[in-house]
Amino acid sequence: MREQLEQLLAAGRDNALLRFGLGNACLKEGDAAAAALHLQHATEQNPLHSAAWKLLGKALLALGRMDDADAAWNKGLEVAVKQGDIQASREMTVFLKRLRR
Repeated sequence: MREQLEQLLAAGRDNALLRFGLGNACLKEGDAAAAALHLQHATEQNPLHSAAWKLLGKALLALGRMDDADAAWNKGLEVAVKQGDIQASREMTVFLKRLRR
C-alpha cells in the first residue's frame, strides 16, 4: 500500500488525502518520522482534516515530541469541534488527557 501511494506522490498527485493515506501507512509500518512528514503536509494542504491532525499527534508522540503532539491534538480538537466530528474530538480529548498526566 505504501509503495503504491509513494508512486502516486512521485507522479505528482500530491494532495491532502494522499498525504493522509501515506502518513497512515507509514505509521502502521512504524515509520513515525515519515508519517509525521506526510501528515504535516496533509494538515497544511487541508487544515480542516481532523483525522490528519489526530494521526499527526500520534506520529509526533511516537517520535517523543510531546509538545508538538500536544499542539497537533489541540489544533485537531479545535477543527473537529468546528466540523462536528464528535468521534475525532473525543479521541483527541482522551489523547490530550493521557499526554498531560
